[in-house]
Amino acid sequence: MKIAFVGGGTGGHFYPHIAVTEAIEAITEEKRLLMPNLYYMGPSPFDPQTLIEHAIEYIPIPAGKLRRYGSILNIIDSFVALIGVLRAIPAVYSLYPDVFFSTGGYAAFPPLAAAKLLRIPVVLYDADAKPGRVSLWSARFAERIAVAHPEASLEFPLKLRSKIARVGHPVRQEILGVLKEGGYEFLHLDAAVPTILVMGGSQGARTINETLLDALAELVTRYNVIHQTGAANLNECSGIASVILRDSPHKERYRAYGLLNALALRMAAGASNVVIARAGSGTIFEIAAWGKPSILIPIPSDVSHDQIQNAFSYARAGGASVVEQANLSPHVLIAEIDRLMSSDALRRTMAEAAAHFAQPDAARKIAETLLEIGISHEPT
Repeated sequence: MKIAFVGGGTGGHFYPHIAVTEAIEAITEEKRLLMPNLYYMGPSPFDPQTLIEHAIEYIPIPAGKLRRYGSILNIIDSFVALIGVLRAIPAVYSLYPDVFFSTGGYAAFPPLAAAKLLRIPVVLYDADAKPGRVSLWSARFAERIAVAHPEASLEFPLKLRSKIARVGHPVRQEILGVLKEGGYEFLHLDAAVPTILVMGGSQGARTINETLLDALAELVTRYNVIHQTGAANLNECSGIASVILRDSPHKERYRAYGLLNALALRMAAGASNVVIARAGSGTIFEIAAWGKPSILIPIPSDVSHDQIQNAFSYARAGGASVVEQANLSPHVLIAEIDRLMSSDALRRTMAEAAAHFAQPDAARKIAETLLEIGISHEPT
């Protein structure tokens, strides 16, 4: 059996492939099946090393990004997308996978166009509360459609609703589950005070970083602060923090990291009482899987169309509060942290809602569907 993964460009599109791969590996071992041959088709993968670790063969296919604002790059990338389709057709025909798994995004378009032409089954997954354009287009010929947020199904045409299932978000095993023992010692935190975990994403989030630093002198009087700054921002944030906290008796309560590895992230999650983060769907479901209350600060809609919808979808479920970036200030951030930290009952309610929203078996559900369709499509 051959399974082809498409969709990438960001970790939110890429890492669900890895989570589903882990589930396929587990299912084939449990049921003593032959492991399928796995392929990733698209532009340069977000994490090439992870593909190698899971024996996923990379097949390069160019893709052009269509931006939501006027730009000469849209014209250029339209030609790149056309070239991608022309390359994808012979590549897909030569490989002829039994099933495609798409996480959407511009990178998925060329191989999906080839899959449609060659009548290869497609399983579509969209992580956002408002599905992207490639997902909405490919839904018309997909055999199954999986979504993460309950509102997402309403964005698809009514005639497709019977194909749709809300499964949650596939999360990699290495970051599932918090580590509640040893986190304070591992991260050198003050065990006498609660802990706030601030995640700006793998690239960091400048607005969150700047607001946090402006609030830092007051925050460390009451809390530990674990700050994932983004690798490119670590030196700058650490330098500014050292100046701000130079005379503070609590300066050791601030811990900055460029990017927390899987072990450190689970330790930080286990030690934290509240998580502050952007609102990418992958981030939301990681926090939900940890069962942690959170404050979400979505990227504004003029920059990213999906994070506002994702944040309020999760907030309606009860797992988070939302502070829009236009309203973010040091005073607002401190006030919202203090509001959550002042009520154990509120945090318990939010934690329960988060755990209910998580649906940690998403990767396995998708993997079982891919194997089922792949087996039925294999030549006898």
